[in-house]
Amino acid sequence: MGLPPRWVRRVVLAPAMVLLTVFLLTTLPVWLLLAAALTPLLPGRQRPLRVLWVAMVGMVLESVVLIALFGLWFTAGCGIFVRTPPFQYLHYQLVGWYLRVLFRETTRVLRLRVEVEGPGPDEYLDRPLLVFCRHAGPGDSFLLVHALVNWYAREPRIVLSAALQWDPALDVVLNRLPNRFVSEGGGKHLEQRIGELATALDHNDAFVIFPEGGNFTQRRRLAGIKRLRARGLPEMARRSEHMRHVLPPRPGGVCAALATAPEADVVWVAHTGLDHLFTVADIWHALPLDTTVRMRWWRVPAAEVPAGDDARVEWLYQWWERIDRWVDSANA
Repeated sequence: MGLPPRWVRRVVLAPAMVLLTVFLLTTLPVWLLLAAALTPLLPGRQRPLRVLWVAMVGMVLESVVLIALFGLWFTAGCGIFVRTPPFQYLHYQLVGWYLRVLFRETTRVLRLRVEVEGPGPDEYLDRPLLVFCRHAGPGDSFLLVHALVNWYAREPRIVLSAALQWDPALDVVLNRLPNRFVSEGGGKHLEQRIGELATALDHNDAFVIFPEGGNFTQRRRLAGIKRLRARGLPEMARRSEHMRHVLPPRPGGVCAALATAPEADVVWVAHTGLDHLFTVADIWHALPLDTTVRMRWWRVPAAEVPAGDDARVEWLYQWWERIDRWVDSANA
């Protein structure tokens, strides 16, 4: 299903979200009574109440952000100056506030704990970063961006799925900041857009890409291995078969980013803890999640990045094998 035109998303979808939030808030006692009535009838520990609370917090935050974004647009001369550095800074501050509140409430209500291993924020000061992250389970993008903005004081540039623009607040704020929405596939055009986005990174920028191209599932893993064999790459297919927790990485975007940002340090990010949750039904049956999400960060100085696409593809596979081993040991 294609996205509606931008003017429809701004004039119809964004106000509709705010109005829906107002309606739900004014009728909140009804929803609370309904959730309380359902709680004894459903297995688990207060699932309906937990889901209602997280949903309400998310919708209120979404509406507050949309109102704030309208205020920034108006203050910026009805959008004339909205992409200038001072207003981009304010947009990143707004994103940081949103992520902090949502992270706090989500981890509290769903009983999630997050543990991070690797270099601390002080080791990332005054260096542009290229961040290559594993893509598995719901919330990994949220956790990664929250960490970059609020723990490491970074201004991320992200390659995202175009479907995320159905979310009104994400649609507005991420289109105002230096990000790229991409559809399925892409090929050389996608690599060109990735290279453009990774150009001219400054000291507090972090370019983010997920080399797998999508969330991990066994179906996608097997399809990726089959695709490698069809392209005449049996060695890459063999190595991918031995990696049980990651998809075969797609090197085109990684090589494009490395080529256009040779001054940037590289950060590899692995995580595990929500890997078994693929569908809404999986999440529902697991509530409260009551689990620990582990993240592992590795930093490689720019001077240690190999030269040449062939060497970089091999380097990517070596790191992906290392990430797979780390996930295996973290889940043991």
